[in-house]
Amino acid sequence: MRITERENPASVGLDTKPTRAILRIINREDQRVAAAVAKTIPKIARAVDMAVRAIRLGGRMIYLGAGTSGRLGVLDAAECLPTFGSDRVLAVIAGGRGAMFKSKEGTEDNPREAERDLRRVKLSGKDVLVGISASGYTPYVLGGMRYARRRGAKTVGLTADPAAPMKSLADVFIALVVGP
Repeated sequence: MRITERENPASVGLDTKPTRAILRIINREDQRVAAAVAKTIPKIARAVDMAVRAIRLGGRMIYLGAGTSGRLGVLDAAECLPTFGSDRVLAVIAGGRGAMFKSKEGTEDNPREAERDLRRVKLSGKDVLVGISASGYTPYVLGGMRYARRRGAKTVGLTADPAAPMKSLADVFIALVVGP
């Protein structure tokens, strides 16, 4: 079973616990994220340097994801103009703009949709595509990463599963191992 699909032993029976106990569990689990990020800083730095290089040469950094992963890409891209003064970062989410506010089940299962969406934003060999998928198995993201490689774009895979198939499609593979 994939690591992202396993039950977290720390949160078994979470819905039956008092509010303070729930919050302590969530806080304790959240602390695992910082440690996981620390372990991947060299890879994150490679990905950032790759994106900066692409932007300086007229390319873009394009996030690609489905569901929550896609929404997080959209949120980060939206902050790049006011925070960093860059309009060269954008996000593509399975199901389009409407999926940002309402779940569109099934859109993550079609790799051809990713290619169509990336054609729409005119992905080129100058760009860097950041595929975001908690499991690293999302067909939409994998399809987009395959298309990006065919177009000559650099690719980054961002996941929580070190065994994810996106690893073979990524120039830089970042697996933040935080457990189930």
